[in-house]
Amino acid sequence: MTDTLADVLHYHRVTKHAPGRYARSAGIMDWENQPNPFRLYSGVPVLPLPFDTPDPTDGHLSLYQRNRNRPRPFDLVAIGKLLELSLGISAWKGAGKSRWALRMNPSSGNLHPTEAHLLIPGGPTGGEGCGGHYSPLTHVLEQRASLPSELWQQLREHCGGDGLLVVLTSIHWRESWKYGERALRYCLLDAGHALAGLSFAAALLGWRLTCLPGLAPARISRMLGFDRIDWPAGETERPDLACWIGCGHRGTPAADLPEALVDRLAALPWAGHPNRLSPAVVDWEIIARTADLAAGPLSAPGLPGTRYHPLMEEAVSSLSGAQILRRRRSATDFDHRHPAIPLAQFRLLLDKTLPRHDLAPFDARLPPPAIDLALFVHRVEGIAAGLYLLLRRGDEIAAMAAEMAPDFAWRKADAQLPLFCLQCGDLRQIASHLSCDQPIAGESAFSLGMIADFETLRREGTPAYRRLFWEAGMIGQVLYVEAEAHGLRATGIGCFFDDEVHRVLGLRSERFQSLYHLTVGRPVEDRRLTTLPPYAEAERLRQRIHGRNPNEESSH
Repeated sequence: MTDTLADVLHYHRVTKHAPGRYARSAGIMDWENQPNPFRLYSGVPVLPLPFDTPDPTDGHLSLYQRNRNRPRPFDLVAIGKLLELSLGISAWKGAGKSRWALRMNPSSGNLHPTEAHLLIPGGPTGGEGCGGHYSPLTHVLEQRASLPSELWQQLREHCGGDGLLVVLTSIHWRESWKYGERALRYCLLDAGHALAGLSFAAALLGWRLTCLPGLAPARISRMLGFDRIDWPAGETERPDLACWIGCGHRGTPAADLPEALVDRLAALPWAGHPNRLSPAVVDWEIIARTADLAAGPLSAPGLPGTRYHPLMEEAVSSLSGAQILRRRRSATDFDHRHPAIPLAQFRLLLDKTLPRHDLAPFDARLPPPAIDLALFVHRVEGIAAGLYLLLRRGDEIAAMAAEMAPDFAWRKADAQLPLFCLQCGDLRQIASHLSCDQPIAGESAFSLGMIADFETLRREGTPAYRRLFWEAGMIGQVLYVEAEAHGLRATGIGCFFDDEVHRVLGLRSERFQSLYHLTVGRPVEDRRLTTLPPYAEAERLRQRIHGRNPNEESSH
């Protein structure tokens, strides 16, 4: 084992929760120091994005089957719709005098460490492109640089035709303010949620999201001029990954960008001053150190060219795909007195988590899947309560069985899904206890833990630590969206007792590790809260924050 891998594994061990001993954090909620959930760049012109244009009307399955959707042109209307449906504000909530934003992509504690930077094409007249930061608060692009048309054409040709480049970054302080050293895990999960959200929104527009796994964070940082920004202390944006969103008609873009192209992008006069998010920042050194250790390129191949299982193509919702995305919420309570959910719903929910090479969101060209789902089934009609395993990675029964409790039944539980019953019984109290004694994990229809194969780190190197959490976040986003399609609701759970989960599963080594929990059921709405539309005050905010917009007549 290399020293680098040992250090990354050390981070994972010391940030585990256990009964009576949680990962290190501040231990208090320092409300006076709570980070601003919205990053803004001052000193640059802004490009307003439309937010009153019609949504795509294609149905539920259009979120996955992009080939059936009409490709939209890469203009401001469509780019604005992509960002609105993936990273934008979905609603404002209020209680008393307090008000806060909900977004399309979920986030641990609603803290939102993930930011997006874009390189987009010029207008129909072939004008300059734009390099900008997306502000979901006002739904604008803050234009940090102009891209000469010749440079944009070079990027376009390298990536296989029309499209745009999206970079996701993380501000670790936003999460560590509340969660301390464990925050890096949550930032990576949130990046996975955002990645899947972008993939779903792209699919609705007839586009495909493809990751550039060979483009390492350090090169992305240089490419966007981050090395020239005077960041507020402790509030640096660290690149997670870059992806190309295009029509896919001319094949898959290369996994990396040529160094000469990175150099030309880096030489642009990048501008803009990021706002300070907190009066003071606590420096959790282990987060930055681990992020650096895991910051290399991802070079493993993506999914094989065959599906694992045919998609169950039953459309279960009368809502359009866009309506489902807009309705996504995190449940705060479940109605455990309501009848159990139908088995058909349960099967369809699980089916969408299976990786397929030609369907969103798992066709993003990340390395092969490395996560299976340990399911605590509580209240599903036609299936016994108990502990189940969904093998997402293909036929891995022998490897998993060798690591898990020897008395598990491993009974095939479904004719089509790779679902196995390990143990029957009422596990509601156990599920709640494992999720840091949170009742929602036992009062739902089912909850689950996402079990990652850490042999991946030894095989692919420490950058695989990032992508394992991205995969978990993407699975979470699928279940959030599918729950809404079925009239249910999901909630991601980042707080769980890591090694207690492993003990219940009988895992005897550190090869398999639980990365993320999630629970699904029939929600109980909190009627004390008021709901307001997402962008009712956007024009007023644009004027107050950005002033008069100099680019309203832009060729974009």
